[in-house]
Amino acid sequence: MCADNQDVVDRSELVIIAVRRQDHHEALTGLTVNDDKTVVNLMAGVATADLRRTLATGAPIVRAIPLPAVRERRSVTVTCPSHAVVDSLFEQLGGALPVSNESAFNVFSALTGTLTAHYAYLATLTAWAIGHGIAPDTADQYVRGLFQNLGRSLGDETRPLHQLAADHETPKGNNERIRTTWFDQANTAALQDALDGLLTDLR
Repeated sequence: MCADNQDVVDRSELVIIAVRRQDHHEALTGLTVNDDKTVVNLMAGVATADLRRTLATGAPIVRAIPLPAVRERRSVTVTCPSHAVVDSLFEQLGGALPVSNESAFNVFSALTGTLTAHYAYLATLTAWAIGHGIAPDTADQYVRGLFQNLGRSLGDETRPLHQLAADHETPKGNNERIRTTWFDQANTAALQDALDGLLTDLR
């Protein structure tokens, strides 16, 4: 058992830092990280230069965005910059997607902020059905089934996402109606504005 964080660092070749962004100065100040270590920064919105100043180290620092699905080896992890040891670690957990600069990395980081909105969307569909007399368990089961089956089509990488959308629609059918009346230009712009705001905070 390690006595403290410094003991953890001293015993490690790969140092993974995963504290909350607002806590990282307090948590890390005073730690000594020798230059022969490799640091993996999992903190959203903490740039490499900022972390390097806090740690006062010349060690390689790699940013990464592992998502919960890495536990099942089903999610690609964005890394920046590419690093043989770090990329190899994430290749074993679903794949590594190295990007060359932090501007691109921050775009991917912002995209991860959309995950729970997807669940909330599904919960809204379920609540709507319940409001129209469908039993909660039945509504939940049906909505889950709809989107689990739809999600499988994402494995078809021969078709871009806009093509998948088109392929799941009948012209003037129900899906086209909801897409064009609810997810209209104003809705699209609102989503893009929300992502732009998040990206600004992450930079």
